[in-house]
Amino acid sequence: MKAVVIHAARDLRIEERDVEVLEPGQVEVAIDAGGICGSDLHYYNHGGFGAVRLREPMILGHEVAGTVRALGAGVSTLAVGDRVAVSPSRPCSACDYCLAGHQNHCLNMRFYGSAMPMPHIQGAFRQRLVAEQWQCHTVAEGVSIHEAAMAEPFAVTLHAVARAGSLIGKRVLVTGCGPIGALAIIAARAHGAREIVATDMMDAVLEKALEVGADRVINVAANPEQLQAYAANKGYFDVQFEASGNERAVRSGLDVLKPRSVLVQLGLGGDVAIPQNMVVAKEIEMKGTFRFHEEFALAVDLINQRRVDLKPLLTGVFPLADAVTAFETAGDRTRSMKVQLSF
Repeated sequence: MKAVVIHAARDLRIEERDVEVLEPGQVEVAIDAGGICGSDLHYYNHGGFGAVRLREPMILGHEVAGTVRALGAGVSTLAVGDRVAVSPSRPCSACDYCLAGHQNHCLNMRFYGSAMPMPHIQGAFRQRLVAEQWQCHTVAEGVSIHEAAMAEPFAVTLHAVARAGSLIGKRVLVTGCGPIGALAIIAARAHGAREIVATDMMDAVLEKALEVGADRVINVAANPEQLQAYAANKGYFDVQFEASGNERAVRSGLDVLKPRSVLVQLGLGGDVAIPQNMVVAKEIEMKGTFRFHEEFALAVDLINQRRVDLKPLLTGVFPLADAVTAFETAGDRTRSMKVQLSF
C-alpha cells in the first residue's frame, strides 16, 4: 500500500509500506478520506512541536474514515462494506488514568501519527489501516465520507465543551476561528449556547464562522474596540473557548469574561503572561482541554443524525499523489479551512 511519510521538516514522501497483519477483533479499513490537522502541519513545517521532534520516518494523519474490507476473527459489530470513522485514540485500558475513566491521559497511549514515544506511533494516512473494531464507528447512509473524517477534530471540541460545563443559555466567546475554533462554535451551539461571538484577525475565516453559527464576528486586528466594548460592567461572556494559542487572545478574553466565568484553553502556544489579579478578582476558572475519548462516538452520532453540519468547513480534497500540495494549501489560512486527502 501507499502511505504519506514525513522524514524531516519539508520532507514529505509517498512510500510503499506493508499492510499490517489482521488479528482477532480487528478490521482492515480502506481509507477513503483523511484530514490534515495542525499537528500534521507542525511535523511538515518544523519537524515537530515543542519538545516533540521527529527521530525516525513516520506515517502522518489521524483524522480518517473509510470502508471495511476485511474482518478478523470474532468481529461481530461490523461487516465488509461498512463505512466507518476511525478513532485514532487507542488507550491501554490498564493504567491508573484509564481505570479512573481519564483515557485521554493514558500513560501508554497509542495515538496515530505521534512522535512523542520512540519508536513513533505510525499514523493513518495510508491506503489500508488495521484497527480494533471498537475504534470504528459506522457512518450513516447519505453522510459523505469527507464529513465523517471530521469526527476527530469535532470530538476535540466536544471534549472542550464538556470541560466548560453546561452551556445552556450561556454567552460564549470563541477566539481563533481556524478549524478547531469553527468546530467549537458548532459544538457550543449544539449544546445550548445562547449567543456566540467569534474573533480572529482574518476576514476569510470570520466569514466561515458566521456560516457555521456565530451570531457576531469581530476582526480584532482591524476593530479591537468592538471586543473591548464587552468589558463594561466587569465583562459579558460566561465562557471563552480560546482556540488561537495567542497570549493577546487570552488577555483580551479575560477582559470581557464576567465574574465566575470559565476560560477553556484549546489552542496550543508557548508560555504566556496572565494578569493574575484579574483572574483572582473575577474568580475566573481556567481549564485546559486535551484530546477526547468517549466524545468520538458522540461526534459520529451527531453527524449521522444531521444535528450538526460540518460540510462548510471542507475547503479542498487532494489525491494522495498531490500530498505536498495539500499540505501547502492546508497551511495557508487565506484559502483553506479543512483540507483532506483522498486515498
